[in-house]
Amino acid sequence: MMDKRIIRVFPRRTNATPDDELVRVRETPSFFDEADEVHISVAFTWDMPYAEWLAAQWAPVAPVKMGGPAFNEPGGDFVPGMYMKRGYVITSRGCPNRCWFCAVPKREGGQLRELPVTDGWIVTDDNLLACSPGHIDEVFAMLSRQPHRPQFVGGLEAALMTPDMAVRLRGLKPESMFFAYDTPNDLEPLQAAGKMLLDAGFKRSNHVPRCYVLIGYPGDTQEKALARLGEAWRAGFLPFAMLYRDNTGNFDKDWRRFQREWANPKIVPCNCKKYFEK
Repeated sequence: MMDKRIIRVFPRRTNATPDDELVRVRETPSFFDEADEVHISVAFTWDMPYAEWLAAQWAPVAPVKMGGPAFNEPGGDFVPGMYMKRGYVITSRGCPNRCWFCAVPKREGGQLRELPVTDGWIVTDDNLLACSPGHIDEVFAMLSRQPHRPQFVGGLEAALMTPDMAVRLRGLKPESMFFAYDTPNDLEPLQAAGKMLLDAGFKRSNHVPRCYVLIGYPGDTQEKALARLGEAWRAGFLPFAMLYRDNTGNFDKDWRRFQREWANPKIVPCNCKKYFEK
């Protein structure tokens, strides 16, 4: 695939968007653009109309293919640097859980698939800890030889944490590890995982153990959301609010303002001390 000249077009830029010379973000073709293929990569369902418009604009340049998580189709093997910036890596796809708000089980058919392990240090697997012990061993060996400290940004499942795994994670000296607090049933496993990580040598003050906290879903209130953020903090994690969106991408502006106060890594520690350490 990489032998071809493939221009990759993205409807929006994220932290993971690649930045090589063949990447275009929200751009129509210029007079000088030449390619064997054009790939439109769509991460979010609410970007589909704009992505389809981009596909029409790029059609005169080369055959256009569209894909990405927004299409709810199983992903293939991970190609480093192709649709995610160098350093990002996916070693497995899918998750055995059936969370009501998550599109991953629908996209991957409720299965977890282990992929060939490629180099990278920003791990974005859907549920790495649900993989086989052999696969996890291979991933950890790969991370130990990278030029940067690993980051686990895809979300590690607290219910699958063990004291031995906590020690192994500590041995990797990660820059950050994200867990998740999405439903009430997540709290007890999160508290148990937090204790294991602290016992393994992680320190709350370093803010390495972190936790996505889902907010703004139907029936939620900002008071309830704040309480969940506090529970994650007391369990040993730096909380980060993740704003729920439906397939249209709509969200309440008040919820968006609230989320911004709890998603900035420079502000969140101050907020935690202000609200949860009185």
